[in-house]
Amino acid sequence: MRLAKWGNSFAFRVPAELMRKMNLTPDEDFQFRQTGEDSFEIIRDRRRQEALEKMRSLRFVLPDDYVFNREELHER
Repeated sequence: MRLAKWGNSFAFRVPAELMRKMNLTPDEDFQFRQTGEDSFEIIRDRRRQEALEKMRSLRFVLPDDYVFNREELHER
């Protein structure tokens, strides 16, 4: 791999073979952690996925006759 300049930052490409082996997708979030003077590890950041799963678990079903009324919502 080789580093490349990307705006004011640096970037590197991950080989497709490694992406397949690790079952990674381009839209996933990651964290990098330095593990030594010349080494680092890539950690899959699952916080967003965990938050979405928690929100889904809190979902409740509205009654069939429920009607959303924006005006009623803002009445004082």
